[in-house]
Amino acid sequence: MSTGRENKLTGQIAEHLVCAELGRRGLIATPFAGNVPTFDIIVADSECRTIPIQVKATRSDSWPNQASDWMEINFDEVSNRQLFSGPRNISNPKLIYVLVALVESDQPSKDRFFILTKADIQDVCIKSYSAWMNSKNWIRPRNPKSYDLRYKISDIEAFENRWDIIHDRLSKLVASITT
Repeated sequence: MSTGRENKLTGQIAEHLVCAELGRRGLIATPFAGNVPTFDIIVADSECRTIPIQVKATRSDSWPNQASDWMEINFDEVSNRQLFSGPRNISNPKLIYVLVALVESDQPSKDRFFILTKADIQDVCIKSYSAWMNSKNWIRPRNPKSYDLRYKISDIEAFENRWDIIHDRLSKLVASITT
């Protein structure tokens, strides 16, 4: 079982790896060490255009979540069935996330990066959770009231190393400083 310290270190490592990767791509990035609730990093290009980025890290092949964060979902006490009525209205759907899968190795180049928007994550979570729950007739076997959700690397592989998403977002912004 992970400790709070291990979780904090995992997040810290991931944020700094993302900053380093962005630096390799000609961008300035700085982390905020968990002090900002909505994002973890600010990225700037040479034109002083900036965007916030949320970083999520794992030392496994999945990221834990709650289905109720992404889906309008209720629990029917009579049938023990969860009832899905559509996507939840989420704030900041265009916020860019970098999901980092840290590899326990002495070769950091094996770490994996997935770049997508919050709306993309919502789509992945809904598809993943719905597929699993459909196979259970929307009744969870052990704890019917649980909304525990894990989306996996296999669910987001199409987003691996999509650093162009960050560059494209920056290029569409108006520079904040003019000469």
